[in-house]
Amino acid sequence: MTEAFETLEGVMQHAVALAGRGMGHVEPNPAVGAVLVDERLRILGEGWHGVFGGTHAEVEALEAAGESARGATLVVTLEPCCHHGQTPPCTDAVLASGVRRVVVGIEDPSPHADGGGLSILRAAGIEVEVGVGAEAVERLNAPFLRLVETGRPWIHAKWAMTLDGRIAAAGGHSQWISSEDSRRLVHELRGRVDAVVIGIGTALADDPLLTARPPGPRIATRVVLDTNARLALDSQLVRTAGEVPVMLACSKTADAERVALLAAAGVEVVRGLPGEEGRIDIRGLLDEFGLRRWTNVLVEGGSEVLGTLADGGWIDEAHVFLAPKLVGGRAALGAVGGTGLSRIPEMANLSCVETRRVGEDVYWRGVRSRDEESRDC
Repeated sequence: MTEAFETLEGVMQHAVALAGRGMGHVEPNPAVGAVLVDERLRILGEGWHGVFGGTHAEVEALEAAGESARGATLVVTLEPCCHHGQTPPCTDAVLASGVRRVVVGIEDPSPHADGGGLSILRAAGIEVEVGVGAEAVERLNAPFLRLVETGRPWIHAKWAMTLDGRIAAAGGHSQWISSEDSRRLVHELRGRVDAVVIGIGTALADDPLLTARPPGPRIATRVVLDTNARLALDSQLVRTAGEVPVMLACSKTADAERVALLAAAGVEVVRGLPGEEGRIDIRGLLDEFGLRRWTNVLVEGGSEVLGTLADGGWIDEAHVFLAPKLVGGRAALGAVGGTGLSRIPEMANLSCVETRRVGEDVYWRGVRSRDEESRDC
């Protein structure tokens, strides 16, 4: 006998967990989970959106339930789609199944949705309830919601630092602060984002490869913020540009010959994004990312890049690896540069969602507090 859930909220939590299995595979689509239950909240069928362009969660759940879906309740994290895209409208499948009630976590804010799916279901006489477990669904799909509502991706900031807050010694040496276990977790992060971003200082100092090893579900474009196109032609990034995409953002005044050589080596050069004091216009760059439908972008440094993002209120999620090491020194580099705040905030900038030990390090993950979300419009 299938164990029954106690509440619809419990069913929705299960649907959220199912939806999470698609993270990294479905973007720029949202992660969606669906569960069919009977009047005693016993599972009749379940499914999730597994890959971009693949079968949607509702259809998977309905197919799993078969004839038992008739008269049942469909619990789904996101409003069923009503448009023809990569797949037929899910509302057609819901109507054909004979379900009695549809319980939805949140409405789909996409322009092609706009409550249309819910209207179709209600017009057909299906009971519709919206808002069950909405907070968990919004948290899961925060990157998708950010892209739809602002046209920009969700920005993950990552850094490893010592106990005394340094990301590099006074002389610039920074490898390796974190443990191998922490670096494995970073590779997992790289494998589920659309882009990995660094500044030219980090590129010149560390000559990183920035790929996910082993590969993840996504192949991230490696982005270098390089106002004057100084990226070395023999760097690992340039030498592997034909295998994994590399984008270089520079100003219109960057040396034309350098730009041509980088382009000839397979680097995509995006010119004309100068900001104040010759720096890259981060706002314009984020808009460019959004036009490419990038949903998650991981920024790995350096200090000034992270500082610029922090100053603009553009860090949505932080991944911090704290290593049991002391460096000291007034000239040793801190994690986040930029202008900074003039006073210590009374409220937290980031809300902690995860803390755990990774090897000898401590991994801390936080998301931008709701009070902070209004800083950048």
